[in-house]
Parts: sequence; C-alpha cells; structure tokens
Amino acid sequence: MEKFFKVKERGSSVRNEVIGGITTFLAMAYILAVNPNYLAAAGIPIGAAFSATAISAAIATLCMAFFANYPVALASGMGLNAFFAFTVCGSMGYSYKIALTAILVEGIIFMILSLFKFREALVNKIPNNLKFAITAGIGLFITIIALLNAGIVVSSPATTVGLGDISSAPVVLALIGLLIIGVLQHYKVPGGILIGIIATWVLGMIAQVTGWYVVDVENGVFSVFPSFSSASYSAPLFCDFDFAAVAKDLPAFAIITFTFLYTDIFDTAGTLIGVAQKSELLDENGELPKAGAALMADAVGTTVGAILGTSTVTSYVESSAGVAAGARTGLASLVTGILFILSLVLAPIFTAIPSFATTPAMLYVGLLMLTAVKNVNFDGDAADTIGAFLAIIMMPLTYSIANGIMFGMLAWVILKVVTGKIKEVSAIMWISVALFAIYIVLKVMGLA
Repeated sequence: MEKFFKVKERGSSVRNEVIGGITTFLAMAYILAVNPNYLAAAGIPIGAAFSATAISAAIATLCMAFFANYPVALASGMGLNAFFAFTVCGSMGYSYKIALTAILVEGIIFMILSLFKFREALVNKIPNNLKFAITAGIGLFITIIALLNAGIVVSSPATTVGLGDISSAPVVLALIGLLIIGVLQHYKVPGGILIGIIATWVLGMIAQVTGWYVVDVENGVFSVFPSFSSASYSAPLFCDFDFAAVAKDLPAFAIITFTFLYTDIFDTAGTLIGVAQKSELLDENGELPKAGAALMADAVGTTVGAILGTSTVTSYVESSAGVAAGARTGLASLVTGILFILSLVLAPIFTAIPSFATTPAMLYVGLLMLTAVKNVNFDGDAADTIGAFLAIIMMPLTYSIANGIMFGMLAWVILKVVTGKIKEVSAIMWISVALFAIYIVLKVMGLA
C-alpha cells in the first residue's frame, strides 16, 4: 500500500493516511443522516436513500483513491440535494425519477467533458491569484458552515446573523473542542483533529447524561448515543428513471440538467483547488497533476449515484480536515471509502456523531485554509485584486463555492478586457464566462 500510493514520496506515513481518512469520514459522516431526509422529501424511501448515499460515496471515493491517488472524498453534495428535493421535486413539481434522470445525463456529460479534458483545463487554467483566493474563500465557507451547525451563529431578523445561545451545550462543547484541538496541535500530538472530534463527542455524552444536553427530536435535537433498535437502511433503488416523461418536456429537463451540471462543475473545481493547495499537490506551475483522473472519479460517482437513486455526487470540502490531519495520498481516500461501506452495518454509530463534535475540526480546517490569503497578491492589477476579493467574500456570504468562483472569474475577465489586457484571457475563461451568463439568465428568469 505504501509503495502503490507513494506515501513516503509525498512526505506522509501509513499512520497519517489512516488517521486522515478516518478524520475526513467523521467530518462528512453527517451526509449519511442529512441526505436521506432530503431525498425522502422528494419521495425516495429513506432506507433506500441511505444505502444509495453510502454506496455511491464509497464507490466514488475509492475511484478517487485508485484513479488519482488524492486524499479527496466524495458523496452526495449539500446544496445539490436541496435543489433536487425542494426545487425540482418541490416547487417545480417533477417526480424524483425525472430528477434522477437529469443526474444520470449530467454524469454522462461529465464523463465526456473529462475525456476531452475540459474540466481538467478549468481546474488548471484558473489564474494563480484566484486559486489562492478560492482556497481562502473555502476556508471562510467551511467556517460559516461549522458555526451554523453548532448553533454558534444563528439567523437574526434584525442583523441577518447573530450569536447563538452561549450557554447551550452544543455551543460550549464545540468551542471547547476547538481549544482541545489547538492544544493538541501545539504539542504536535498525532491525530489531534480526530482526537478532538472524539473528545467533543464524549463530552456531549456526559452533557446528555447530566441533563445539560436535552434531546428534543421534534426540534431536531437528537441523542448523541448510538441506537441499534432498528435498521437504518434497505436496498437502494436501481435505474429508477423516467425517460418517457422527460421526452414530453425537454426544455424544462434541459434547464434542470444544466443547473446540476453548472453547480457541480464549479463546486468540484473549487474544492479540488482548495484541498490540493493545502496538501501541496499543485506543481510548480500551479496546476494539479492527474486532475482529469480526479474529475473522472467525480463523474463516475455522479453516474453511479443516479443509478442507485441519490443526488449528484461531488468532491467534499471536508476532505481538507483529513489533509490537516496529515493525509497526502489516495490511501486516506481508501480508508474513507471503506468506512462508507462499513456505515451500511454500523449506521447507528456514525449517524450518532453530533454536528457540534465535528464543528471544532471544521473550524480548525477553516483557519488553515484561510491562511492561503497571505499568498494572494492584492497589489497587482485591478483584475487580480478585485477578482480575488470577490471570490473570497462571496463564498461564505452566498453560501456557495460556485457563486464565489463565478463572481471572482467574471470580475477578473471583465477587468482584463476593460484595462486592455484581453490577450491574458484564456479560452477556458471565456467558456466559463459563457456558462456564467447562461446561469445568470436562468436565475433571473427563476428557472435555476
């Protein structure tokens, strides 16, 4: 395994890879609880949705391990599953079968784009200044997700966001967990981030036993203790598509497919750039070797996910938690993929880990990724400066990696043109701007 994944060559160890793989899994295990509930709202049986989520994540992550040898895990994407359940199958009124058909078509298109190296060119041809900005923006994006999950930051009618209940167990324990990770990292304790997650979970159990953490299922507060009282899964769906219905409304189907396609293209590009930059996988030209293989793993995951009955599978930004724990190769992804398989029989354990227990890890990862901002050149031309600024702030403030990339790249291209530097705009950037324009038109029309 060490020779196959070139562990020593990348300055890692088998131990670090295993710890990194476990850490990544724990940081993203929430998807096993969240995604089935989203898909159930669209009409997919919750047990089948759980199995589809776990199996598709395992297959895609194992493909990433063996195709690209990168420490990046994949699973059904947050945001994309919400669009699936609440827009396509909710407000637009289509069946989940049509949505799955759109994802199947998306996956096939992704495979074709990967074979023709379009997605690879996108990842590699984004200007370096924007790449550092994207990494920093993802750091802030991870941070806001973590803060919201633990209730440290809450919505506020008066100020949009506000401070949560600082006397509640999730808030206090999440902040204590961050301090624990900080201390462990200071003393360079191996597996410090993973230890921080487990320690916070144990503190949560103590809080529940003493009555500080009160379970209230109706309001979304669940027990932190595993329950083996009932099975959490059943056989996934298989090829549950509806091509006949698609043929009756091709324009609407095309719009649905494009929205899935657009969001996943730029979410994946941003995630790969961010994780690769922090794990020092980019080469001297700022490009990602084997980007095509990594993107093919993403395409395979999406296609397999559609066949099994789950929403678009994409690269997970939580992979950066494993990188922060020491992961540098596909061996970490192999470990994560195996854990997704094990989750089929150990679902009660994995789904019992509360979000406040993974919050400290995500906050620390957000900090590490935000440090990329020091490499951003804010003294360059207007395109580099404003493009980087928008990429950084629009990710957390619009809750979307794709939006951050869109605003950053649009500003960069427009300013290059206006300032007389149009020759510096590559063909791939022009194609990206065209995709942004289509998406914006659809958004204005209320179709995306």
